[in-house]
Amino acid sequence: METLFAVLHVVTAVFIVGPMAILPMTAMRAVRAGDARQVDTLAKSTNLLSLLSLLVVLFGFGVMGLADKKYDLSVTTPWILWSLILYVVALALTLFVVVPAMRRAAEALRDGTASRYPQIAAGSGVASLLLLAVVVLMVWKP
Repeated sequence: METLFAVLHVVTAVFIVGPMAILPMTAMRAVRAGDARQVDTLAKSTNLLSLLSLLVVLFGFGVMGLADKKYDLSVTTPWILWSLILYVVALALTLFVVVPAMRRAAEALRDGTASRYPQIAAGSGVASLLLLAVVVLMVWKP
C-alpha cells in the first residue's frame, strides 16, 4: 500500500503541480500576444490544477502514515514541515495573486488597457521557486 501511495504522490506531483507551475508562464506569452481568451482559459486551468494539487499533499500524508516506523516520520519532521509550509505559501500565491492577476489581464486585454503581466511574472516566479524548494526537500530529506 505504501508503494501505491508513493506512486500516486509522485504522479500527481508531476502531472498536476508541474502544469500548475508552468501554465502561468504560458499565460504571460498569451498576454504578450494579446490573446485574452487564452489568458482567461489558462487562469481557469491554473485555478483548477492548484486546487487539485491538494491531492499531492493527501497522498503524501498517506506515504508518511504508511512509512516504516524506523523512519519516525510525522508532520513535525523538519523536511516535511518545511515542505508543507513552502507548498502552502506557493498555493496561496497562485490562488490569491497569480490567478486573479491572470483574470485581470484577460479583462484588460479585452478592454484594451494595461495588463497585469508583472504580477503574473512575479507571483508565478516566486511560487515556482517555492515548489522547486519542496522538490529539493522531498529528495534530499535533510
